[in-house]
Amino acid sequence: MTAILQNVSPEVAKYLSQDSIKMYVDGQWSPADDGGVFPVLDPGNGSVLAKVASGKASDVDRAVRAARRAAHKTGWSTMPVNDRAVILHRLADLIDRHVEILAEIESLDVGKPIGQAKGFDIPDAARTLRYYADLSVHTRRREPIAVSGYEASSIRVPYGACGFIFPWNFPFLLFGWGVSPALAAGNTVVIKPAEDTPLSTLFLAKLAEQAGVPPGVINIVPGYGENAGAALASHPDIQRMSFTGSPEVGRLVAEACGRNLVPVKLELGGKGAAVVFDDVNVDAAADALSSAITLNSGQVCCTATRWVVHERVMRQFVDRAVSNLKNVDKGIGYGLDSGTKMGPVVSEKQRQRVLGYIERGEKEGAKALLEGGRASVPGHEAGFYVKPALLTGPSDNVCARDEIFGPVAYIMPFTEEKEAIELVNKSHYGLANSVWSSNLDRANRVAESLVAGNSWINAHNIFKQGIPYGGTNLSGLGGGVLGPETLLDYLRPQSIVRPLS
Repeated sequence: MTAILQNVSPEVAKYLSQDSIKMYVDGQWSPADDGGVFPVLDPGNGSVLAKVASGKASDVDRAVRAARRAAHKTGWSTMPVNDRAVILHRLADLIDRHVEILAEIESLDVGKPIGQAKGFDIPDAARTLRYYADLSVHTRRREPIAVSGYEASSIRVPYGACGFIFPWNFPFLLFGWGVSPALAAGNTVVIKPAEDTPLSTLFLAKLAEQAGVPPGVINIVPGYGENAGAALASHPDIQRMSFTGSPEVGRLVAEACGRNLVPVKLELGGKGAAVVFDDVNVDAAADALSSAITLNSGQVCCTATRWVVHERVMRQFVDRAVSNLKNVDKGIGYGLDSGTKMGPVVSEKQRQRVLGYIERGEKEGAKALLEGGRASVPGHEAGFYVKPALLTGPSDNVCARDEIFGPVAYIMPFTEEKEAIELVNKSHYGLANSVWSSNLDRANRVAESLVAGNSWINAHNIFKQGIPYGGTNLSGLGGGVLGPETLLDYLRPQSIVRPLS
């Protein structure tokens, strides 16, 4: 047993010490059809955490067939809504009871500080399950239609087997956000977790069994994107698809679904902005945005990576932000260590992406107000650590334009409100922005002018069940998550009509 596993709970150590962690299909733990496995690395030290079954097209096909059978033969789709909600509440309760175990797994797998996993990621997935379970009970599924000469109504029914492909930055949280409404609506699911971070999702299957979720309702097929992911997105028997990840891969998923005429929901990347006016508490705004850019090591699609700051408070804002980011730099560490403020990025590939963008940005004329670069953590020198960076320069610089997905912010001054809005709306993304001002009329006016699915005022990264969260432009299509509309996304409308004469 490795030194790391000696410092985790016995259940986590036992889970990770298996010869290989199998996939979960039709209520059974099974190896890949070809026996293939792949290693899952600990981003904090580069060691192998576990070996996991590597799904291919045949495994995905087996899971889809199981999900389609379960939609009809287990009664999941047709059972009383209250009964289904009870099972989902039971699953949420089990998540809460296993929060310590799940948080350890998530911290090890993603590299994030365990306090974040335990304090938000895991509990929020349980909250989302309960939210959609309760919403499903109170959602009308039959509405009469007033039309002369006919008795007519519109009903809403589950689609059936739904596919989900999730990224590596918030694997367990995004299960809650994505899968909860589909299950609550009565659908069955096939999940392809990210190959970098499949461990918490697979552990969830154990809890689903205990909660009484029928076999085939939840199926989890880990594997590489070009194998399992592509096979799921292009499977003709999936009846609804959801993908969370980059716009580049999102296009491929949409193309595959389009060929089969399968409706698809895309939750994609972002290049969020924060507009800071000169009438705010500058230090408080800098503190909040510094925390946002280093949350999850900057691997957050909606994080404010462009800081558009009024020129009158620019110097004060920069001084405060640099001081904050230097303090975070001192707190870079291993995810399970209690004093860690920021963990590693998820992989060496991701670290090279972040460092490569900083280098390209500086070659294009960006100035480093705070140098980024590699970070080294004593005892974990092989981990994938990077330092926070703050750049400034032209608004068309690659670091101001592209999603970097790391702890890198790009700051630009403005003088007039109109100029700030134009700077923000130059982006081809459209996920989330924030406006910081004590003048609420102005804050609301600017927030409404910014092109995005979400505009926050005097805060950034607000996620609350009941408030829709989604994107536009390169940031997504097909509906968002967390809102009541998402439950309806997983209920297919159907008209029932009878002539009266």
